[in-house]
Amino acid sequence: MSTITAVEQAEIDHANESGREPVVFVHGLWLLPSSWQAWRELAEDRGYVTLAPGWPDDPGTVQEARTNPSAFAGKRVGAITDHYAEVIRRLQRKPVVMGHSFGGLITQKLAGMGLAAAAVAIDPAPFRGVLPLPVSALRASAPVLTNPLNYRRSVMLTEKQFRFAFGNAVSEAESAELYETYAVPGSGVPLFQAATANLNPRSEASVDTTNPERGPLLVISGEKDNTVPWAIANASYKKQAKNPNPSEITVLPGRGHSLVVDGGWREVAETAFAFVEKHGVTAS
Repeated sequence: MSTITAVEQAEIDHANESGREPVVFVHGLWLLPSSWQAWRELAEDRGYVTLAPGWPDDPGTVQEARTNPSAFAGKRVGAITDHYAEVIRRLQRKPVVMGHSFGGLITQKLAGMGLAAAAVAIDPAPFRGVLPLPVSALRASAPVLTNPLNYRRSVMLTEKQFRFAFGNAVSEAESAELYETYAVPGSGVPLFQAATANLNPRSEASVDTTNPERGPLLVISGEKDNTVPWAIANASYKKQAKNPNPSEITVLPGRGHSLVVDGGWREVAETAFAFVEKHGVTAS
């Protein structure tokens, strides 16, 4: 049974009719597809056509999400990946895929399935085989992982928790504004899946890093990211670097986990598109 919404199908149809190179954006925990709006406008200005599918059953707005937190409960990495794969398979051109946080993990899964012309994983959540567990990452995930009952629940970060996990590299005022504008409840399951991936050979939080159809891949790391510190991002890159396709990693000084939505988002986006275009994937 298809999970594609009418809005998503309309974006697919528009992308196919345009004949332009599609860019598929994948959001992570505690955000919605609307968090990519500025990126979409930049990409469209560069000549691409963009799609920002939600996770299955994502509410349409931040306000709706906050009034219906149960809508997020139980969303698993496998089902989310399957949803994006279904969207991509309906496109007439293989897209660029860009994702943040758990969206970065899903981006790497999609690339490992041979579904991306190029991929950019921004502060990506760890997958099976990524071993570092920095203290800051454990603290950032503690609001979920400290209670096993959260496995089947959705969890809304407090403003203080968001400040540590997302907004630590921006001012307190900007972090509060980002929280009010973008933060929504997040499914507990993906965090438990990532936390136990190295104990489960069949974990959905696994990535095929060897597929020769993967395409070029860039990992972007925010220097001050508490949620996905450099140690995790670099370990992910080292796994990807064994692929025959180009693999690169770059660290953006002074940036935290909010880097895709805060005031410095354009630097991140320009870095992402520069990589894609360097490797021959252009809008035309």
